[in-house]
Amino acid sequence: MTATSEGLRADLNHGDPMVAIPGPSIIPERVLNAMRQSMPNIYDGPIVEVTQSLLDDLPKIARTTSPTFITISNGHGAWEMAITNTLSRGDKVLVLESGRFAITWGEMAATVGVEVEILPGSEGAAVDPAAVEQRLREDTDHDIKAILVVQTDTATSVNNDVLAIRQAIDAATHPALYMVDCIASLGCEWFEMDEWGVDVTVAACQKGLMVPPGLGFVWRNDKAAKAYETAGLRTGYWDWDGRLQTGAHYFVYSGTPPIMHIWGLRAALDMILEEGLENVWARHRVMASAVHACVDVWSAPGGLALNIADPAARSTAVTTVLTGNVDPDRLRDLAERGTGLTLGLGIGDFDGRAFRIGHMGHLNPPMLLGTLATTEACLHAMGATIGGSGVAAAAVELSNSIG
Repeated sequence: MTATSEGLRADLNHGDPMVAIPGPSIIPERVLNAMRQSMPNIYDGPIVEVTQSLLDDLPKIARTTSPTFITISNGHGAWEMAITNTLSRGDKVLVLESGRFAITWGEMAATVGVEVEILPGSEGAAVDPAAVEQRLREDTDHDIKAILVVQTDTATSVNNDVLAIRQAIDAATHPALYMVDCIASLGCEWFEMDEWGVDVTVAACQKGLMVPPGLGFVWRNDKAAKAYETAGLRTGYWDWDGRLQTGAHYFVYSGTPPIMHIWGLRAALDMILEEGLENVWARHRVMASAVHACVDVWSAPGGLALNIADPAARSTAVTTVLTGNVDPDRLRDLAERGTGLTLGLGIGDFDGRAFRIGHMGHLNPPMLLGTLATTEACLHAMGATIGGSGVAAAAVELSNSIG
C-alpha cells in the first residue's frame, strides 16, 4: 500500500475528542491534576483550609459580599435550596420565560407547594423588562413573593439583562425577592450580584467554573436572609443556618465533603483569579463574537440561522443555531462519529430543529476555530447549503484581539 493508493477512506476520528456542548464544559488539565489525590483527613488539616479559601473566594466570582452556600448537587439542587429557604407553601412566584430553564425552576417550586405564574416570553428574544414592570404594577397586593429568571438560557442561548429587570422591579416598587440563575453564565458573562440588586444567585460548577458536575452554589443577601426567618419550606439538608454553624466545617456540606470537587474547584478558581474575572468575561465576549460571525456567514435562506436576532441579547457562553432544512441530528452524528467533535443537541422546543455550540470555560482560539472548521466540514460533507465560509469570518473576528 502506498501513499498514492486510490479507494482508501481515512478514519479521521482519532486523537483527543472535542466536546463543544454548553456544559459540562472541558475540564482543564490543571483541574484534573488537582483532583487526583488520595483521601485526606476530612475533619482537620488541608481540606478544612481549602474549604475556607473557597468560601472566601466564591463571592468574588458572583461579585458580592454575601456568603456562599455550597451544595453537593447539580444546579437543580441549588434551585431547591434557594426556594426552600425563602418561601412557604402557597406563596406565589413569577417566572420570567425566556426558554426552558426558568420554567423548569418554576416546576421544581410547584412540586413543593409554591404557586407558579409564568410571564410569557417571545421565542428568540430576551425577557422584556417593560412587561415585568407592568405585571408587577398589577400585583397591588404583592402576592408575588419572588421573581425567577435565568441570566443565560442554554436552550435558547439568550442573555437576559439582569440589571434592566432589577430596574423594572424597582420602578414598580415591588418587594418580591429577585432570584437569578447563573448556572450557565457564571464565570462567562458579566454579572454583579450586589451592584445589580440581586437577592439570591444560583450557580453550579460544571460550566464556566470548569469542574465536573457535582457542586451547586447559592448566594443570598440580607433581604433573602430576612425571608429565611419565616420560610415554611425549610428542610434539614438544604437549610441555610445548619450550614453556618461556627467552626463546624462538617456542616458546610451538610455531611461528608466532596473531596475531589473541593480540590478541583480550588484549582479552577485559581485559574480564574489569575486571569482576572473581567479578563475572563472579555475572552468569552471575543469567542462568542467569533461564533456569531461564523453562523451569520453560514446562514442561508431556509438553512442555518442564529436563534437570537438581537446581538445584545446573545449569550457569551452558548449559541443555538436553527437548522432549517439541515438535519441537526445527522450533523451531530457525523461530527461525533466522523471527527470526534460533540455538538450540543437542540432541547425542549428546539428538538430536531437546532444544534448548540458551547463556548464556555477553558477555551482558546485553536479549540474554537477547530470546532467551527470541523462543523463547517461536516456541513459540506452533508451537502448542506451554507452562505459561505463562516470559519474565515470567525478568524477575522478573532484577529482583532490577537497581539
